[in-house]
Amino acid sequence: MILVTGATGFVGRALLPRLAEGGHTVRVMLRPSRRSPQLPRGVPVQVSIARLDDERGLRAAMAGVEAVIHLVGSEWRGPEGDPLIVDAAGTRGVAEAARAAGVKRLIYLSHLGADRASAYPVLKAKGIAEEFVRQSGVPYTILRSALLFGPDDLFVNVLAALLKLGPGVFLLPGDGRSALQPLWVDDLATCIEWSLAEGSFLNETLELGGPEFIPLRMMVETVMEVLGVRRLVVPVRPVYLRAGAWFLEQLLPRSLLTTRWLDYLAISRTCELTSVTQYFGLKPTRFSPATLGYLRDKRWLPELRRFFQGA
Repeated sequence: MILVTGATGFVGRALLPRLAEGGHTVRVMLRPSRRSPQLPRGVPVQVSIARLDDERGLRAAMAGVEAVIHLVGSEWRGPEGDPLIVDAAGTRGVAEAARAAGVKRLIYLSHLGADRASAYPVLKAKGIAEEFVRQSGVPYTILRSALLFGPDDLFVNVLAALLKLGPGVFLLPGDGRSALQPLWVDDLATCIEWSLAEGSFLNETLELGGPEFIPLRMMVETVMEVLGVRRLVVPVRPVYLRAGAWFLEQLLPRSLLTTRWLDYLAISRTCELTSVTQYFGLKPTRFSPATLGYLRDKRWLPELRRFFQGA
């Protein structure tokens, strides 16, 4: 039995079909909500209802579980998700419950750049969470992922929405030279599923990224090519964009432009170009117009409405 937290998120929805195809019995832990969970259709799962701060609920969710895949994160929750609560304290609760239940494997999804001393809240919280995992006493594998892209991601899709619906101008954070290493979400899901059976990754931290380093400006140009739009790209000092993003976060419950979205662009976060191939023998998908074709089919006004409704 495998327990997956964060199963309704971007990575979770890509991972569950992979686990089912691999023949795994899966239980998902969902937080209480009035809304129907966004789980992939046709994927058989058991469901456990619990919050990360619910010790009794966590213990019940862990019953009979051999491995836990912990995906929950706060990076796209906006002001409503405190990284030190969701990522750090939440991971501590999961790790302690896993140890008490005798779980044999804990896989934790982190980010490139995770560091307890980081100035960026999410990366700082991820660094603290990693230490809770390492000190839990449960055999673990930490996967530090690069920026992810795919049909439902909240980075490239937000970038596309800003370009498609913007007034002819795109405000580029800084000089656009920050290097990103986008990783296709299905490739990450494959790596997670394969790592369950890979004994050589026990008590290891793996850094995973896409097959190329791409400056932000080039990403913007690629997305404009896919959408068939042209915008005047205007470099803006990040401090001004961050102030604007903070204002929007206070004004709108769910803002497209957030300070955490900008955190992804503040520094270059990369790893070895051959990391996915080296660890898993998998050739990762390139960030290109061919793989971004899903952007062409989107109706951006309904998509924007769906985003603000949190669907």
